[in-house]
Amino acid sequence: MKDTKLVKLTGTSADKNVLEEAGRLIRQGELVIFPTETVYGIGANGLDAAACRAIYTAKGRPSDNPLILTVPDKAGVEAVVSYLPPLAETLIEKFWPGPLTLVLPRKDTVPDAATGGLDTVALRCPDHAGCREFLKAAGVPVAGPSANLSGRPSPTTASEAFHDMEGRVAMILDGGSCTVGVESTIVEVLDNVVTVLRPGAVTEEMLAEVAPYVTTDTHLVTGKGVPKAPGMKYRHYAPEAPVRVFVGSADQVSKAVGEVRTAAENDGKRLGYLLSREVIEKSEVTGKDVYCWGTHGNKTELAKELYRGLLFFDEHPVDLIVAEGVETGGIGTAVMNRMKKAADGDVMTV
Repeated sequence: MKDTKLVKLTGTSADKNVLEEAGRLIRQGELVIFPTETVYGIGANGLDAAACRAIYTAKGRPSDNPLILTVPDKAGVEAVVSYLPPLAETLIEKFWPGPLTLVLPRKDTVPDAATGGLDTVALRCPDHAGCREFLKAAGVPVAGPSANLSGRPSPTTASEAFHDMEGRVAMILDGGSCTVGVESTIVEVLDNVVTVLRPGAVTEEMLAEVAPYVTTDTHLVTGKGVPKAPGMKYRHYAPEAPVRVFVGSADQVSKAVGEVRTAAENDGKRLGYLLSREVIEKSEVTGKDVYCWGTHGNKTELAKELYRGLLFFDEHPVDLIVAEGVETGGIGTAVMNRMKKAADGDVMTV
């Protein structure tokens, strides 16, 4: 077990020594958890195979699941990419820093441990000032998948990351709560085509504004069974209790919640409720097992609160979490992608 150091970033010059220490730890092969606008990442030197393998060990993550390398700016791409298509440059100019990850041809300097053995590498530049200062201090591309035990909800606060990773990493940088709340959009760029491999806050509609062709890949893995991008092949985002998701109007969802509650009472089961304010009021659910994620239909609010809400029920154990989803489209597509995985497919439109 490591002695995990938790340090709060202040956004002032006082952070300089902390960030230099964190960068030094990365270069020495240690693991450092860092904030981004999406979720907290567990960082290692992306050019050090042993350090990348340490991420898999810390997370209990399958070793064929690729890692995302984070860089502080466009210049950081040159160290790891063998070819940067013009369309990729356009996407970088438009969406970086931000929640967009690009899958591009890699250089031999990138170890297989960072790519799952693929001949591509996933790259992004986070929209978090403290994160980018940390990346500059590291001086190398930093591999940074979500800082949770594999399969569990991703952390959007340092305390949540500490819960899963205490004793597994050298340092945790506390940069406050994440503003987006779901992982980045992952796209593959080939010629004039952008293929969405994982939905996120950069939506298909946004990509279509700058790319001639945008499509979504519905296949999870390559022909060899290797995930094309992080988070595609394995069950993800799951809290300890099973999850059931309802999507519909506030009236329809509250009716469905009532039916589940009646059945649970008859079976002596304890329910947790991850619902909007309107559905909570209509369903008249109360007590400590209720987590309000925001206003009915507000996709941005649900994205920000989703993982926090799922993790809430690990601290308040229940037999089943009844959750309210949103319609797809925009960031709602990313939200429902995560909810479907968290619920192991138990999602119903009512």
